[in-house]
Amino acid sequence: MPSIPYAIIQSQVAQALAEDIACGDLTAGLIPENNHSTAHLISRETAILCGIDWFTEVFQQLDKNIEINWYCHDGDSLENNQKVCSISGNARQILTGERSAMNFLQTLSGTATSTQQYVRQLGNTSVKLLDTRKTIPGLREAQKYAVKCGGAYNHRHGLFDGVLIKENHIMAAGSITHAVANARNSIPHTLKIEVEVETLEEVTEALNAGADILLLDNMDNTQLEQAIELNHGRTLLEVSGNITMQRLKELGQLSIDFISTGAITKHVKAIDFSLRFEK
Repeated sequence: MPSIPYAIIQSQVAQALAEDIACGDLTAGLIPENNHSTAHLISRETAILCGIDWFTEVFQQLDKNIEINWYCHDGDSLENNQKVCSISGNARQILTGERSAMNFLQTLSGTATSTQQYVRQLGNTSVKLLDTRKTIPGLREAQKYAVKCGGAYNHRHGLFDGVLIKENHIMAAGSITHAVANARNSIPHTLKIEVEVETLEEVTEALNAGADILLLDNMDNTQLEQAIELNHGRTLLEVSGNITMQRLKELGQLSIDFISTGAITKHVKAIDFSLRFEK
């Protein structure tokens, strides 16, 4: 699996713990201070596991003596009632970190699981599924990591590492031609310029303007086929808008390069995990 800079994980976990604990865990304080316990993390449904580093970091920040023994890796498939890891150490600290740790794990595993469901619909086609910037605030790097765990690919990470000229940019610039020309004059030549187009007229203008990638937005299959014919292999094609799992099989058969969808990161169903203490 791809790695995430430790500083990002550390910061996200610190924020989550501060949000949950604030001035102290009142309930965990009822447990004797030196009690040592062992607990087991169980998956309550089938899923793709993601978020081990975040889960582990929660307990590392609370008590470095807590030991976690993982039986799976990020990207592994989980079955219902499968034991995922065991955790041993100070009972108070395990209880204090339980919810924050599981929040990361359930959200990132949910992202990875939904991503793989979409990827499976594409089958063995050469079309790549991409994520978008429609992520949970503060968790973009984490969710984009989860997307890779689910078998898809990352689009640009933010506004800083890619040019995507969308409808409002075009309106503000005056035209696709002007927007592309301005981009050519202001960004490094190593970056590709992508233009969102919604009509066949816009496809033609973007091609003539020298766009490197066309984002065919909210087009039906007939329009897509016409756009592909107009493109005639001149540039890369990405399809977005109204991307459902039912439609993916059809889109995968077209001569396109990418399909992007925000659903895999914004319509996330958390995976059900349970942490059970031994008696």
